[in-house]
Amino acid sequence: MFSGLMLNTWIAASLVAVIAGITGYFAVLRGSTFAAHAIPNGAFAGAAGASLLGINVIWGLAVFAVGGALGIGALGDRKARHDVVTALTLVVMLGLGALFVSVSSQYAEETYALLFGEVFGVSRGELLPIGGLGIAAAVAIGVAFRPLMLTSALPEVAAARGVSTRRVELYFLIVMALATSMTVPVVGALLMFSLMIGPAAAARSVTARPGVAMALSVAIALATVWLSIALSYQTNWPLGFFVGVIGAGFYLVGLAARRVAAPRAAAG
Repeated sequence: MFSGLMLNTWIAASLVAVIAGITGYFAVLRGSTFAAHAIPNGAFAGAAGASLLGINVIWGLAVFAVGGALGIGALGDRKARHDVVTALTLVVMLGLGALFVSVSSQYAEETYALLFGEVFGVSRGELLPIGGLGIAAAVAIGVAFRPLMLTSALPEVAAARGVSTRRVELYFLIVMALATSMTVPVVGALLMFSLMIGPAAAARSVTARPGVAMALSVAIALATVWLSIALSYQTNWPLGFFVGVIGAGFYLVGLAARRVAAPRAAAG
């Protein structure tokens, strides 16, 4: 389980979990969970286009993910949570994806892998772009940590201090697009949402302290992918099934813990 190609699996999955945990925390805090769902699901169209051109699908994912993020950020309204623009952007990207897939007669297997994940097929050559995009996303979060926290928790205060909430929102969407580009090839577009949102939501249900919640989000994301890989390897069941179920399970446990702790805190 820890030799040969499986070593690439553990490395790639761990990189994905760390970035998903960090980015997901801000996605939950900012109410951008719909965008976290739309960007990876629509970005698979870029992979389809890259496959037709004969280039690495990760770069196709990156182009479409960033393009979708720019569209949502530029046309959306932060106060309205830009749901309509997010939905329209998703529809356009899915439409392009359907066109690209219909043109190619050899893309069905790759499309399935991008939608549901292909963590056991990660090659050594894919680790470099995954790691590069992951580092870029982590550095971007670190550079803008204070504005992100301020505009997420206290947008009115941020505006009063001259911080542009619109620019910060666009910045974060681009960071999320980078995270999407390196996550989708491993866990799949349909399950990236679960890995990014489930652990973060579970962490926030346990603690309101930003640093602790972010660290806990990363820890839960790592536990989710590690357990999913081990169980999928032993049972031969789809990895996506375990990612979705375990991620939801952690959230339910966190929610139950908060409800149990609330009366005690009130009584104390």
